[in-house]
Amino acid sequence: MSFGPPPSIYTQSALSADTARRRRRRTTLLGAVVVAAAVALGGGGWLLASGDDGAPAGAERAVAQSPDDIRETTETVPASPEGRLMIEHDEEKLSKTNDAAPRYAPGTWATDKVMVKGVADRLEGYNIALDADEKAWSLKLDGHICATSRHVTADGRTAVVIQPPRPKGSEKDGVCDQVVFFDLDTGKKLWQKKMPAANSAYVTNTNLTLTKGVVAVAWGQGSVAYDMKSGKRLWNSSLGSKCQDKAFAGGRALLSLLSCGSLPDVTFQVQKLDPRTGKVRWTYRVASGVQTVYLPSSDPPVLAVAAGDSEVTDLISLDSVGKRRTTIGLNGYEAKCGERYFGLSFFGEYEACDGLVVGRDRAFVTSKENIAVNQPSDWIVAFDLVTGKTVGKFDGRELQKVHPLRMSGDDLLIYRSGAGTVAPAAVVRWNPRTDKETPLLLFTLPDDEDGELSDPEQSDILYQEGRVFFGKRELVADDKYPTDPVLMALAIGGAGLKH
Repeated sequence: MSFGPPPSIYTQSALSADTARRRRRRTTLLGAVVVAAAVALGGGGWLLASGDDGAPAGAERAVAQSPDDIRETTETVPASPEGRLMIEHDEEKLSKTNDAAPRYAPGTWATDKVMVKGVADRLEGYNIALDADEKAWSLKLDGHICATSRHVTADGRTAVVIQPPRPKGSEKDGVCDQVVFFDLDTGKKLWQKKMPAANSAYVTNTNLTLTKGVVAVAWGQGSVAYDMKSGKRLWNSSLGSKCQDKAFAGGRALLSLLSCGSLPDVTFQVQKLDPRTGKVRWTYRVASGVQTVYLPSSDPPVLAVAAGDSEVTDLISLDSVGKRRTTIGLNGYEAKCGERYFGLSFFGEYEACDGLVVGRDRAFVTSKENIAVNQPSDWIVAFDLVTGKTVGKFDGRELQKVHPLRMSGDDLLIYRSGAGTVAPAAVVRWNPRTDKETPLLLFTLPDDEDGELSDPEQSDILYQEGRVFFGKRELVADDKYPTDPVLMALAIGGAGLKH
């Protein structure tokens, strides 16, 4: 069985662009942002925080990070939540011969200077300090992107795995055997290494993560770890047929997911590793009958498991030595793990659960959609990681779904979709201990893009340094306007931000 990508996974054909349509959309968006913010600030049932000093709960525990630490930032309340357009970038020259084949755009990152987007075989940085559409840099890669990581170092570096072109005359699919470590602010390639014995690494099974000072990659038949600073190989493994390296989870620690046996009797193990040596510190054996395991958090260690189903059915919370603390049933909830790219595990998605965020002592999970009239479209529930009990609830609104973004200290950052001209979209900060909601940004997305941009299964949604970033994962030409450019990246910042 080949694990290579389907023939149409990447599209590189050229078309002309219609820049007039892009200008019209930008003008509409800018006007809508101002109107939405004015409505919100003028009342109409919107509650804005006053007298908040901007210090998020949990900030007293924040410590200075070293450059190689994985970035953990806390967000403060801006002077005004009124949003304004900062970046809008369209991808041009999409395929005309096969409009149904998407051009994949895996990876979206942001710093206080740039928004960075991966697309096909390149990385592009868009300068926040300039007007919309201005590029800060572009880095052409030696092949298409196979795997990305959500993690960024404290000084703004991250990595991708790429797939160099198939050698001429070869009938075998190209393998994903090159790791590229780069600087987000400058677009500088810091190092590039060829992974050892990675002849079975493809876009469907290659997984990449970062932890303090270490870049780690797994591809089913093996794994490898590199030193961030030098690119030196720290360790690598090649397991036998009994167990296979399936994925890693990084961040504060390094977890490894092992798949043991063959279908239909596959079992899973999760191990905590020493990032510098690969030495196993503890092993947790997942009960039989589980079809898939995801690793949404390494510290605290939390597993999202699909028991007897393809969708995640339970969360398993472990303690610091790998012992089970509690199991949290997710009946009525959607962790949304592995649902990107048509439900396939393209581009290393074992840490990505779009309906789930794990904090220091709580897991925040999105409910299934509620279609009842005059009720919230969905909500987010906080579960205690020790007891498994519910300890908080954040309601969405009718026609306004909510999506957990990440932790900011001990608070949760939440994206709430807009409802046309009725209510703007928002990024809010929720304190689950006091149930206080603080708006950070209010804005409106373009009507023709709102549904896709607001859907975490189709677009990356980030909030960083007072700005919200949207990055589409798949780009497809419009059937009606096949020569038009397609919106790929959008960023909105607070009106009081310097630029």
